[in-house]
Amino acid sequence: MATHQQAPSIPNLRDRIPKLEPRRRRQAPENSTPFPETPSLPSPPDASTVSFQIPSRRILSIKDHQLFLSSPSYNLIVAFIFGLSDAVVDTPISAVKDGECSAAINTIISILDEAEALVRDTPPDEAGGSRFGNKVFRQFLDKVAAASLTWHQGLGLASSSAIAEVETYLNQSFGNRTRIDYGSGHELNFLIWLLCLYQLGIITRPDFKPLVLRVFVRYLTLMRTIQSTYYLEPAGSHGVWGLDDYQFLPFLFGASQLLHHPFITPLAIHQQLTIEEFGHDFMYLGQVDFVNSTKTVKGLRWHSPMLDDISSARSWTKIEGGMKRMFIAEVLRKLPVMQHFLFGSLVPAVEGMSTETDVGVAHEEDELEGGAIVVEHDGVKHVHQLNNWGDCCGIKVPSAIAAAQAMKKTGAGESLRRIPFD
Repeated sequence: MATHQQAPSIPNLRDRIPKLEPRRRRQAPENSTPFPETPSLPSPPDASTVSFQIPSRRILSIKDHQLFLSSPSYNLIVAFIFGLSDAVVDTPISAVKDGECSAAINTIISILDEAEALVRDTPPDEAGGSRFGNKVFRQFLDKVAAASLTWHQGLGLASSSAIAEVETYLNQSFGNRTRIDYGSGHELNFLIWLLCLYQLGIITRPDFKPLVLRVFVRYLTLMRTIQSTYYLEPAGSHGVWGLDDYQFLPFLFGASQLLHHPFITPLAIHQQLTIEEFGHDFMYLGQVDFVNSTKTVKGLRWHSPMLDDISSARSWTKIEGGMKRMFIAEVLRKLPVMQHFLFGSLVPAVEGMSTETDVGVAHEEDELEGGAIVVEHDGVKHVHQLNNWGDCCGIKVPSAIAAAQAMKKTGAGESLRRIPFD
């Protein structure tokens, strides 16, 4: 009688197969650098002791930059800008009413209104359709310089030497005449212009909130008009690896506005309905909306990955602190930005810093490239052209605004194109 061989049992593989678990996003390493605090803002100097001078560049070497970073002027700038940011915590733009603005604030807004009228009176040359800076921008700057004396007399400045110093910062806040570009250094010049007005007692601490929510917002609107009209090139742009081609401070001031907002979270920058409803009241959302409108592709992850990454932060407190830290690291501590900074009597240089005459470099307005510093290598000093990448040569970057306008003219810009898999 045949015997049936028992079939081998099938092993239970359930315990041998690895358990499938959803992959967790790897958390980015925490920045251990503490958030910077707001220094105490010193009182304005006695005007009778000030010897006014036309501002000039004094950060012309790495040593000059180090001297600046440990100077009273560095602390003055940080105290003023962070003080402005602290003044608008949890405050929408609409909270400041027309009747609450001082005469000085209203005069500054009128100056910016007149500057925008000059833009309308100086239309760009459309010939060629270039996406680089339009040379008619220089005519606009000539008109600004011609109107500047009257503007500053309206602010109460009577001394011609005082006007010559203060107006330099305003004239330099709209972009560079030679390179037809604009960046965070020009934005900083506008804030230094306001700081000079503070140093002269024309604006005071009670003006800080309207200074941000009315004056700076008006300047921002004006600069968008100028950028869109004359296709200003980004000054030393990092492309998509920066916050914005042109501005920085709307993100700092805007994060302060939203610091403890009950329902607008950092992720709201991806919600178009939220941006449309609240963008006019909060600078952060408004600037994101403007950035989106100037790009030829759709999606922050593609054209502004840094903004996209920041939106994953747990709170606006973290973003606001990070923006303060970034302002110091990416503006004040960045030599390619600060090599263009101008020092006068109201924001003075310190002893030991170079002068343009000592180094033999051209004045800021006369330089063709991104700026020059003196570098010492093996005991030999030479003038070194420096850009935001730290290289000796720069690459002209066309205006993203110009590209978007070109798409609209050809009928391709009705909607932004999507990147595959977006």
